[in-house]
Amino acid sequence: MTTHARTKQHFQQPSEHNHSECVSEALGTAEHLCIERGVQLTPIRHKVLELIWESHKAVKAYELLDSLKPQQQAAKPATIYRALDFLIEQGLIHRVESLNAFIGCRCSGHQHEQLLLICKHCHEVEERPASGVMSALSQEFRQAGFTVHSKAIEIHGICAKCRDLPDDQQ
Repeated sequence: MTTHARTKQHFQQPSEHNHSECVSEALGTAEHLCIERGVQLTPIRHKVLELIWESHKAVKAYELLDSLKPQQQAAKPATIYRALDFLIEQGLIHRVESLNAFIGCRCSGHQHEQLLLICKHCHEVEERPASGVMSALSQEFRQAGFTVHSKAIEIHGICAKCRDLPDDQQ
């Protein structure tokens, strides 16, 4: 499936979202990109990526370690951090700085900027392209003579799904 199709799927309404298809597609994309780039998606890296994609919530490194331990008794924090470094370097995941956690990247096939919407109730993180916002920021940077090395914006609030819940369920 093309990057465009993956991105389009991501912006469907939550009731239309097929999570198992989402995970399968993300792992397939990762495998394809690693082969194309001549890098190895080792079993540990693959499993860490799969664990990150199990939900759309940001996952902390030690949560990944706890999940990996039953299958990989020898797994240590360094094992997880090496896998995370590789996955970030390949553009397969993003670090959510404000949460010190990680999410799967929806646009792994190309370089892009990030706008992350983080729900304070359900803790899901949605990656959005927000091209207008990013373009306006780029213009500000050019006017300031500022050279940007990477750009990620994290916004904390309440997602549409949680906003529509009755007060007693929030």
